Amino acid sequence: MKLQYIFGPVISRRLGLSLGIDLIPFKTCSLDCVYCECGKTNQLVIERREYVPTAEVTAELDKYLQSNPNIDYLTFSGSGEPTLHSGLGQIIDFIKENYPQYKISLLTNSTLFPQEGVIKEVKDLDLIVPSLDAVSEDIFNKINRPISGVRAAEIVKGLESLRASFAGQLWLEIFIIPGINDHREELQLFKKALQRIRPDKIQLNSLDRLGTENWVPPVVPKDLELIAQYLGNNIEIVI
Repeated sequence: MKLQYIFGPVISRRLGLSLGIDLIPFKTCSLDCVYCECGKTNQLVIERREYVPTAEVTAELDKYLQSNPNIDYLTFSGSGEPTLHSGLGQIIDFIKENYPQYKISLLTNSTLFPQEGVIKEVKDLDLIVPSLDAVSEDIFNKINRPISGVRAAEIVKGLESLRASFAGQLWLEIFIIPGINDHREELQLFKKALQRIRPDKIQLNSLDRLGTENWVPPVVPKDLELIAQYLGNNIEIVI
């Protein structure tokens, strides 16, 4: 069948066999991260709205899932930020009501959690993988290049609020860029933020495929191991 809003299933390094759900037009995001493998953000936005028709997404999912495919996760992901879609909660409710046998995950840049109602919409997910690439504002701006008004401090607060009301698994991803967010001062800030957010797992990631900016290098595996040791327990290096 021809698919417009779902893709895969693909073999994920972290999620096994994952069926992607893409709710956002290509490169529509609240960040313009220097390492993004999809390239530069061409629509830098923070407004939540129905970017694609919610009813069409649920109809496509319904048609696909009726055959009961063998999938580990249904994953909200793609080439933009999924939480920008105002119908996200409605789509989650549809899957939970009609196909409760499937686990649902969300890959997110964490920028929308400070907005009212977003956390409530995602509370029934099985797994959320939010990112936090910097705690200091200057490094956050250098790596993530956010739309005006998005601040690292508010993202950390949003993740704290998410953890306080979310009963599922929370795996926090940190993308390490050598010479940018791997120095002692930033790692100390990460450590304090992690104590506040209390994720179930911390995943350290680094460049695997060419990013938006060609100056972004991969991290030497030994350096990732040292960072993991410094940050504490429940650290996983994604390779």
